[in-house]
Amino acid sequence: MTDIPFETVGFDLDGTLLDTFRDLGAAVNHALALGGFAPVAMESSQDLIGGGAKIMLAQAVNAQGGLPGGLEGDDFRSLYKAMLRFYSENNAVYTKPYPHAREAVAGLAARGVKMAVVTNKFESFARSILTELDFLDPFETVIGGDTMGKGPDGIFRSKPHPDPILEARKRCAENSENPGAFAFVGDSSYDMKAARAAGVPVIAAAYGYCDAPAGEFGADAVIDSLDQLLPSLARL
Repeated sequence: MTDIPFETVGFDLDGTLLDTFRDLGAAVNHALALGGFAPVAMESSQDLIGGGAKIMLAQAVNAQGGLPGGLEGDDFRSLYKAMLRFYSENNAVYTKPYPHAREAVAGLAARGVKMAVVTNKFESFARSILTELDFLDPFETVIGGDTMGKGPDGIFRSKPHPDPILEARKRCAENSENPGAFAFVGDSSYDMKAARAAGVPVIAAAYGYCDAPAGEFGADAVIDSLDQLLPSLARL
């Protein structure tokens, strides 16, 4: 019998489970340098995280005047590919779990709660980083920004689309006689919109890379640290 009324909990990755901005910022600056742009301050790279690597680079490029052809032009595609190559080789240099992340995950596991990662990072990157940090095993599944494929509009069905969360809930329920309720934890408006569209409760991680004040997200609860997660879930 658990004190948490959820059978499954889904987590965003960047800014929720893992502090990743230094490695992401280094990848962005690598691409910016190749394109002749000025680097972004490492701390400010936190403000660019949320919608995935492509949006992160696009915001940094557009802030300096953009490129001919925009986001669909060859110049941007070249920089984006260079960024991904760099990040694939340097994605766990400074990245680390947030304080209390391992304890919170272990606490949920001890209560029999299944867990999933739902991120806008490519699934291969997410799995690689979690493996490097010895933090993959607790999760039933990992849904990345590319996992669900592209919709009719040619755009990946990633957050704020609800499909990744719905797929995570489905996968976690496949081996359960009683799939029960699902809750999600994230730090951005992408997470809040995806959870609301999927019809699941959502907790805002105010310590993360929030693209708006966490109190304005309209989340069911707000936590300032992951040591508050289990009590917050129990109260929902």
